[in-house]
Amino acid sequence: MKNTILIVEDELSLSGYLTKELQFEDFNVLVANDGLAAMETYEAHQNELLLILLDWMLPKLDGMEVLRRIRKHDQVPVIIMTARDYVGDKVAGLDNGADDYMVDCKFNPNFWTNCSA
Repeated sequence: MKNTILIVEDELSLSGYLTKELQFEDFNVLVANDGLAAMETYEAHQNELLLILLDWMLPKLDGMEVLRRIRKHDQVPVIIMTARDYVGDKVAGLDNGADDYMVDCKFNPNFWTNCSA
């Protein structure tokens, strides 16, 4: 059973918070702090991934490019987490293959616990 979540987030406090919350819910968590590291981590663990939480604004390779590259090979669920709240950005994220788009909101790991049950 897949139970690994890849967090792609350059803000260390947020990735740390998400990691702790998800591990508390018994998920395995991988973290990448830039787009290139995200692709390397994805390629090394793609068969284990239940979900990718992806920031849009990343160093080295932005989240939209990471999403496009992943969608060439895989349909793993991807949720974009970002401060970008422009409607056009949300449309672009969903059009590029994101399964959901969250703006400046607290992540609720219980939602994914219920979904994966």
